Amino acid sequence: MRKIFVALLFVAIMASFAYAEEGQKFESKILNVEIEKNPISLYEDIPFNSGKERGSQMFSLAMDILQPDSKTPLPLIVYVSGGGFIMAPKNNWIQQRMRLAEAGYVVASIEYRHAPLSKFPLPVEDCKLAIRWLRAHANQYNIDVNRVGILGNSAGGYLSSFVGLINGNKEFDKGDYLEYSSDVLCAVDIFGISEVMSIGDDYPEEERKLHDSPGITEAMWVKGVPGFGGPDGGVKDFPEESRKASPLYYVSEKAVPMLFMHGDKDKSVSPSQTDKIYQALRAQGIEAERYVIPGAAHGGPHWMQEPVMKIMVDFFDKYLKK
Repeated sequence: MRKIFVALLFVAIMASFAYAEEGQKFESKILNVEIEKNPISLYEDIPFNSGKERGSQMFSLAMDILQPDSKTPLPLIVYVSGGGFIMAPKNNWIQQRMRLAEAGYVVASIEYRHAPLSKFPLPVEDCKLAIRWLRAHANQYNIDVNRVGILGNSAGGYLSSFVGLINGNKEFDKGDYLEYSSDVLCAVDIFGISEVMSIGDDYPEEERKLHDSPGITEAMWVKGVPGFGGPDGGVKDFPEESRKASPLYYVSEKAVPMLFMHGDKDKSVSPSQTDKIYQALRAQGIEAERYVIPGAAHGGPHWMQEPVMKIMVDFFDKYLKK
């Protein structure tokens, strides 16, 4: 065994001598790289409300921030997640948020209160509070306070539209940091709701009837939950409250430019929802765009594809960079 080991060692040594004698040299490849993207930092679970008691409810809200490296302040996009009015997961749409951050935006994904323990207009107030908080902490996250936009999908699209429609309306500015503005320059609504009494209008009669139910989420959103201070009944039983909770009825000349996108296979929110508010804005002379995505559902892979994201990035670039 010892002789075999010595023999193998001798062969290895001789092979290394042979390599050294030949002086063989392998070429490395040169890869020229142009700097097109900057590093992006993630800050998670940043509280943005004081946690003070409001009425009988204690609540705590947080946000995640994607901050690209930059020597100059960057425009801000506030992202508002969907969740059917009953949840607000700020970790949604990570691919889309990263794409926007890579395009040169600070992106803040926020939480907001939702049904069944909260109802309109508290979630709108939460979105505006988040914008004021971000302006108050702009130096910490390198934000240009004069260039702020908002983006949301589904219930978040609804809230994004709301914020874009009520610029200058102090009715929804509640809580802390009131010395800062909650206004935005533009808004993007991805398959959001514009009128809560007609969410199911494009669907068969059986599905439309479901939206008249007292237990449907938009009913909880508008009037609260029976047993927790809310009356019984569906949205059509409370037309005035439903109207106040519908972005469509806030369209005016004060609205900011808006982008709407909707899939023609959406089975959760009628595609006519974004068309109604789009038509109303255009009738007011407000700059607005709307795209219908063939084959796209309420969420899914269509919404992270580059042609869709390019429309969003180009829209934000138009109003926040140019």
